[in-house]
Amino acid sequence: MRQAFDSITDFIFMEDELEEADIILIPGGSHRELMEHAVKLYHEGLAKYILPSGGYNSKIPEYNSEWEFLHNIAIDLGIPNEIILKEDKATNTFENAKFSYEIIEKHRITVNKAILVCKTFHARRAYLTYKVFFPYFVKFIVSPVVDERDIRKDNWFLDMYKVKIVMNELVKIGKYFESYIIDEIVSKGAD
Repeated sequence: MRQAFDSITDFIFMEDELEEADIILIPGGSHRELMEHAVKLYHEGLAKYILPSGGYNSKIPEYNSEWEFLHNIAIDLGIPNEIILKEDKATNTFENAKFSYEIIEKHRITVNKAILVCKTFHARRAYLTYKVFFPYFVKFIVSPVVDERDIRKDNWFLDMYKVKIVMNELVKIGKYFESYIIDEIVSKGAD
């Protein structure tokens, strides 16, 4: 039987079947599971580059940026430095996407497909945000990661802490895209 919140689960928790891509993108974070997963995908031959993104994060004060934190994990796991691209200024998911695309353009890397490695509950917002800043033809393959908080589509509604995190994602999606949608409407001259 369907539960009232199943539509929230279906919307927030995205996951695609993996396929070979041009790059693995990580929209920041302070959870090592993100880079561990990206490294696994790289070793499986699914992409030539990894691009972690993210500026300073007070949750990991011993690092100058989320990028440095994630980069160090990749190096420790045997990833060659030259395939790890650098974006260390972003302070939110919009900037992760925007600045990552700028780095890709700077390096003149052709991207037709990208694997997006993100936390399970961040999957929809990350996907939508990267779709805004990358060309329309880029196919995103969402490959979510369960971090130490163990937030999954089959358990988020069983614990108040997890409920708050998932519901906060819904709020953030609304806030992120309300102004973007309004700007699109205005730019097209619609009423």
